[in-house]
Amino acid sequence: MSASAVMTGQPSRTVRVRGRRNYLGGLLAWIWLVIIIVPIYYVVIASLKNQGEYFTTNPLAPALPPDLSAYVEVIQKGIGRYFANSVIVSVGTVIPVVLFGFLAAYGIVRGESRFLRFTRGLFLLGLAIPLQATIIPVYLIIIRIHMYDSLGALILPSIAFGIPLTVLILSNFLRDVPRELFESMKLDGCSEWQLAWRLAFPLTRPAIVTVSIYNGLNVWNGFLFPLILTQSPDKRVMPLALWAFQGEYSTNIPAVLASVVLSTLPILVLYVVGRRQLLSGLTAGFGK
Repeated sequence: MSASAVMTGQPSRTVRVRGRRNYLGGLLAWIWLVIIIVPIYYVVIASLKNQGEYFTTNPLAPALPPDLSAYVEVIQKGIGRYFANSVIVSVGTVIPVVLFGFLAAYGIVRGESRFLRFTRGLFLLGLAIPLQATIIPVYLIIIRIHMYDSLGALILPSIAFGIPLTVLILSNFLRDVPRELFESMKLDGCSEWQLAWRLAFPLTRPAIVTVSIYNGLNVWNGFLFPLILTQSPDKRVMPLALWAFQGEYSTNIPAVLASVVLSTLPILVLYVVGRRQLLSGLTAGFGK
């Protein structure tokens, strides 16, 4: 009840303000949803058909009953090995990027020297360098250190290109942590190392999830580095495997689409698990 209603003894009236409904925006949102859903539906449905059924039935008609022969075929062709290679490269990249990026961001935010502020400028400069412009120097470096045609040749450059954006997002998150918390824990006898891992690290969990998912997706979908820095079939990752399957199964469309579905499963799982942290982390990282 409002103050005037209490003084007069009269019941208060709840005033509801209704905004004008945006029918045009809602219609455009539904159209955009259909544009996104129809290709995904087509890929999944077509992968559940055999080759003859795909060419003789409506492409958008559901597969009744579902046929898993396309999935069996691509699995027998070794897609599991390529899947494992992508997992190794992604995990081997994300863990060092998060650890190094967090320590660098903590040093930049907590430090007071000019050198640390200059270092942050160098990290920001790394965002302006396109990956394509560095492929020849990276190739020559990998050749010189004798890592060509190995999974490590994919991990090292991916770490280098993942750290700048990671430092930017984590440093913006760490700036929001009140300094009073650091000072109170410091009075309790905590060292800088304990402050970093017991206070700053848990409080930046949304940002850590954000950079982990973002870097993981970039590495998982990366095509240029695997194409240039590897050549053996047993060192292929999922993007190269899809490229090879497209040439091998040029007429077997269900097999190609089955490999596409298998390659996107980790991406969907990562999005479902960390979608809230991803959105909040990106908002804080770019909104300041």
